[in-house]
Amino acid sequence: MSRFESRNVSEADVPASPAEIWAVLSDPDLLARFTPLIKAISTDGDLWCWQLSGISALGVSVAPSFSERMHLVDEERIDFRHDPPAGASERAGADGTYTLTDLGDGVTRLFIDITIWVDLPLPRLSRRAVERVMDESMERTGDRFAANLYRHLDIDPGDVVERTPAA
Repeated sequence: MSRFESRNVSEADVPASPAEIWAVLSDPDLLARFTPLIKAISTDGDLWCWQLSGISALGVSVAPSFSERMHLVDEERIDFRHDPPAGASERAGADGTYTLTDLGDGVTRLFIDITIWVDLPLPRLSRRAVERVMDESMERTGDRFAANLYRHLDIDPGDVVERTPAA
């Protein structure tokens, strides 16, 4: 097995209140519905189990699930770290942060930094190709999540100011 990973960092000024965006990010059902790679999210307190729809690269397909320890600071921040149950071996995981900053006048700066990884039965030599597929998939997923969020909040995407993250 080799571990492959992809990171997506994005930042935008969204014409919505932190409460409106928070309502989506802190709701596992909405988060799963708006994020194409996620099939479902089940919860047990601050432990969320993410079930992916599937990842395909170089002829290998997996639909892993993984456990994430969620730390939510109401309407400000969500941090999550991979935290499998004792004795469990999960072939995928994620670490990340969502940060919401109230800019006033009904605008929120939304910063997202997510790294997802997966163990695949592929040689390390295939790293570039696999991670390129993962990067492209993560970018499409981020774009689709944003479009779904904006549609849900009735936001014209033209009113969103995308930023270059300082991550």
